[in-house]
Amino acid sequence: MPQLFPRKANALPVLTLIGIVGGALFLTAFVWYYFSPEFTDVGYQPEQPVPYSHALHVGQLGMDCRYCHTGVEVSEHANVPATQTCMNCHSQIRTQSVDLLPVRESWATGDPIRWVNVHFIPDFAQFPHAPHVNIGVGCETCHGRVDRMEVVHQTEPLSMGWCLDCHRSPERYLRDPALVTVMGYDEETREGRARDERLAANRTRIRAERIEPPQNCSACHY
Repeated sequence: MPQLFPRKANALPVLTLIGIVGGALFLTAFVWYYFSPEFTDVGYQPEQPVPYSHALHVGQLGMDCRYCHTGVEVSEHANVPATQTCMNCHSQIRTQSVDLLPVRESWATGDPIRWVNVHFIPDFAQFPHAPHVNIGVGCETCHGRVDRMEVVHQTEPLSMGWCLDCHRSPERYLRDPALVTVMGYDEETREGRARDERLAANRTRIRAERIEPPQNCSACHY
């Protein structure tokens, strides 16, 4: 009886197995990257109800982050500014600006400005700002160079692995707590002698102050 299939058909099971394994590996790699915060969250830039330029206010005018985000040193959350904070200046400056009409309406009616949150922490996790800021984790370490942003966007994934990188090697990220709002500090101490000096000073400080960022689950998860 003649064969129904040619001899080369014997390779089909092997090719099928290779295709299944290769497809599974590709799908795993695809989900690993494209479903991760590095891809889904970094770059998120929502439109705000008022066009507020951090590049102008922080970069050019030199406003301190804590003037608007008053709770970062004492609270879990870095609050967005109340309308009163905006009006401290804009009751005198650009009082007829069309862009600032929502601010004046909020001031007149008492209705808060509906700012859109840019950085999200899952409900099952916590990130208290106060201890991080007070120990010397700079604003730009998590939020990037906001002094260069016309519209604030997310620059870091804020994932668990990203957080643990800092907790495992705090000497790479700490700075003098008095300099937490300084922009460009991380860039200036990223390479060369400045980096080595920063690491050495931070390691000495970590030993002296017994800084031990927790790595157990309950530290960040409720």
